[in-house]
Amino acid sequence: MNIKKAADMFNLTTDTLRYYERVGVIPPVHRNESGYREYTTSDLNWVYLAKSLRNAGLSVESLIEFAHLAQLRETKNVEAAQKQILSDQLEELDQKMAEIQDVRELLAYKIETYDDHIAKFKTGEMTPENVEKLWERKK
Repeated sequence: MNIKKAADMFNLTTDTLRYYERVGVIPPVHRNESGYREYTTSDLNWVYLAKSLRNAGLSVESLIEFAHLAQLRETKNVEAAQKQILSDQLEELDQKMAEIQDVRELLAYKIETYDDHIAKFKTGEMTPENVEKLWERKK
């Protein structure tokens, strides 16, 4: 598959694919006798993985390290190092998801109680001195 089709397949630009290859986010893509990139299923898997992990917040540096390790298959402990990178990123993503869930719950609470709070401010029942402490609210 050529670079244009690969880019279209994952809703990326050809410049992004070239960049990913140039900096090492994905391993080098085979080129045909004319010098054009020919993406194999393995290459497309790398592109999909890179795009997915980048969308989830994985750093370019971590992706480069992961791809670099993939090219060192004969080196001892490569698989363990790659798995550790993925495990670390999963843990980081889980933490981000928990933070996002907390913020989502706060937003839902604020929306749910908004009209009541405004009414209490208008009647004087709630003042800046006696507002609730959001960080202490029951979840």
